[in-house]
Formats: sequence, C-alpha cells, structure tokens
Amino acid sequence: MGKNTGDGYRKGAVTGRTQFERQDGHYQKRDERTGEFMEVKQSPGPFKGVAKEPDGRDTPNS
Repeated sequence: MGKNTGDGYRKGAVTGRTQFERQDGHYQKRDERTGEFMEVKQSPGPFKGVAKEPDGRDTPNS
C-alpha cells in the first residue's frame, strides 16, 4: 500500500486506480474495479503514485 511521506513524494503505488489526462489538461482518477470516475486534480501535473492509462500495471481490474 502506498504511503505519503510528508516530504512531497509517496512510497509505493496506489493500487486499483488509474489516471488519465483530460482534454482540458487536468488529470482525473478512475477506479479500475468499477470504472467510476473519481476526483479531478486542479493543480498542474499528474497525481503522485497513480498509474497512467493505459499502463497494465494493475490489470485486469486489480
């Protein structure tokens, strides 16, 4: 399981989640199990420790 260190980085990956870049440039998370869209990141850049789509790291359906 991933853990935040408090120093601006994460140890370990977030499982069961993927992220993709939307057309407006923001990144959004998706639950791999249900396909449900989750939060949208408002600050620049991708989420830390979350696999980008398509990645294949946690598939099939973690």
